[in-house]
Amino acid sequence: MSSDFIDYLTEILTPLGSVRSKRMFGGVGVYINNLFCAIIVDDCLYFKADDDNEAEFITSKCPAFTYEKNGISYSMRYYRVPDEAMDSADEMLHWAKLGLAAALRKKTNPKSKSKQNPSVSAKKPRPTRLAK
Repeated sequence: MSSDFIDYLTEILTPLGSVRSKRMFGGVGVYINNLFCAIIVDDCLYFKADDDNEAEFITSKCPAFTYEKNGISYSMRYYRVPDEAMDSADEMLHWAKLGLAAALRKKTNPKSKSKQNPSVSAKKPRPTRLAK
């Protein structure tokens, strides 16, 4: 994990509030105003999605965060920002606001059940078979 990358993102996201990062699970969690809204893995940034904003990530062809464990691939409701956002503070802030809004909705309504995409889960990662 590049500290330069984390510093760059912190600088870009600061207009939204207090930004901090915390190492976790082989990556870094990103908090804005103490709301967990993004993850960084292998210098790729993924923002939190939910029922209200997931369609925008999908329409923009943002790949979902996936990981493999014991030969099974898991997807989570975090989506990588488009490449253009890495070069434009305005673009980055757009996607960050989506992730921050999803985190805020989760905080204000933590027990709500969200619709689950067959390959994406809001609560618990769901396995999908790896293609061989």
